[in-house]
Parts: sequence; structure tokens; C-alpha cells
Amino acid sequence: MSTIEQRLEKLGLRLPQPMAPPPGHEFPFALVRLSGAYAYASGHGPADGTDYLIQGKVGDTLTVEQGYEAARLATLSMLAAFKEALGDLDRITGWVRAVGYVNCTPGFAHTFHVVNGFSDLILELWGDAGRHARAAPGVAALPFNIPIVVEATVEITT
Repeated sequence: MSTIEQRLEKLGLRLPQPMAPPPGHEFPFALVRLSGAYAYASGHGPADGTDYLIQGKVGDTLTVEQGYEAARLATLSMLAAFKEALGDLDRITGWVRAVGYVNCTPGFAHTFHVVNGFSDLILELWGDAGRHARAAPGVAALPFNIPIVVEATVEITT
């Protein structure tokens, strides 16, 4: 078991099944694209396989705290995809950049608090190597009415 997976276990967390398209569909993109010393994760939401674990709009049907939890679940979904692509999460040596798109009401000014659910978990798992550049825009809607989609770029061992 990798060091990162041991840290997840100590936190009482588990990796879900990698995000999958709804039955009868295919993703026309890769969940993770490897290129040289980098891996690029497509947008991930709070999913376990084809099941979306939290749905709704932050500032309307969901609180900031529920959005934060959705961001943590999106992180786990992304880590499952990285594990599938890399074979071992310990191959991630640094987190470069992340963007967390928050499905929220007009005028909602706390998107950064929601996306902290992602950043906080990455820092818990990777320490300083998890420190990343980040953006946290609010958006009017996301697929399947999920509250957050996060994409990221990481450095990897080749």
C-alpha cells in the first residue's frame, strides 16, 4: 500500500471507483492524460463510479459546508483516476495547479471556501508537495447538477 493510501486510511477515507460515464455513454476524453513529467486530470466531481454522491447548488440547496464536503469527495474521485492511470499515488511528487468550479447562486462570494475542501485534503496527504496554484470560479450550472468540478495538474515520476 502506498504512503498516500496509508494516509487516506488514517483519515478514515477510501478511494471510490473511478468516475465513469452514465450507462450507454462514453467519455470522449481521458480522465487523466500523462505527458512527460506531468499528469493532467480532467474535471472530477463527487462521484463513485457512475453514482453522483452530492447534487445541488451551493448557496441554494447546499450550504458552504456541504460544498466543502463535496469538494473532498471530488478529490477522492480524482485520486482514484490518478491511481488507475499511474498505478501508484506515490508517483505524484507535486501538485502544480487546480481549478475548482463551484455550482452556485448568482452573487455567491464564498467559492474559495468550498474549493478549500479540495486543497485542504491535498495538503493533508502530500504536505508541502501538495501546495498548488488555484482558481475557484463560481458557475451557473454543472453536469448532473453536481456542486463542484475540480481539475488539476500534477508532477509525476516517470
